Amino acid sequence: MQTLEDKFDAELTKMIAELRECQKEYSLSSCSKCEKFLECELRRLYVKTVYRSMSKGDLGGFEF
Repeated sequence: MQTLEDKFDAELTKMIAELRECQKEYSLSSCSKCEKFLECELRRLYVKTVYRSMSKGDLGGFEF
């Protein structure tokens, strides 16, 4: 049975892999070097996933 913590860690691991694949596709070492940095939906989802992983879902959402 998957614990709540495992669920958040699995989501974060998946999101990190997606982000790294995007960076690799565009030959970037960091999202901050991307021209779509502020508008990127993948990056927005990554930030939210990191936040959920850190809080384990205990706190509400946030805007950045």
